[in-house]
Amino acid sequence: MEIAEPADAEPESTPVPTLDALVADARKLTAAGGPRVLLGLAGPPGAGKSTLARALVERIGEEAAYLPLDGFHLSNAQLARLGLTARKGSEPSFDVYGYLALLRRVLTETGRDLYVPDFDRTLDEPVAARHRVAPAARLVVTEGNYLACDLPGWREARGLMGALWYVEAPDGVRQLRLVERQLTGGRTRRGAEDWVRTNDGPNGELVEESRGRADRILSTIGMDMFNYSQ
Repeated sequence: MEIAEPADAEPESTPVPTLDALVADARKLTAAGGPRVLLGLAGPPGAGKSTLARALVERIGEEAAYLPLDGFHLSNAQLARLGLTARKGSEPSFDVYGYLALLRRVLTETGRDLYVPDFDRTLDEPVAARHRVAPAARLVVTEGNYLACDLPGWREARGLMGALWYVEAPDGVRQLRLVERQLTGGRTRRGAEDWVRTNDGPNGELVEESRGRADRILSTIGMDMFNYSQ
């Protein structure tokens, strides 16, 4: 499957859409033909990618499926082996080629159930087969920080996507969300703030460099998906 490379010109932000409008735009991607299409959501940590992805899939129903990049986190054992424990969530801490292989299967193996891993924040480990891409799913929404990055593995994944939307939020909003995420995961206030500063911050800077490779830029501020009951 060949997808045209995104234009060099950086896409402009548009007025905040409603969830209904985004659902309609996502559905249009399936009208181009073919049994299935991938919609990618890229963006820095804490931007709201997973919230948007889940809302889109739930609203569309059985014709959509969810495929989070977070399921391809390396295990804690592998991170320790590679010396990446303190950089968990960074670009090299993901199995990008495993992710790429599943994207290819999603587009070619449309007649059987495909199982999708996820990341369990309670276990702090990836878990197998939490999600399912059923044969009826014509749209698969995949989301993750690095989907727009022009790096080995990621650029090949980008080429498989029918569209890639970049999801963003102001730094201050993302900081609050990220600190709360770490507090929920059991870190102290100081530990959470240190983690966001030393890990999520650099990760976000790398992701922001890829912003111009997306087809569309969405700000989650004021977006009604945050009031959507999932």
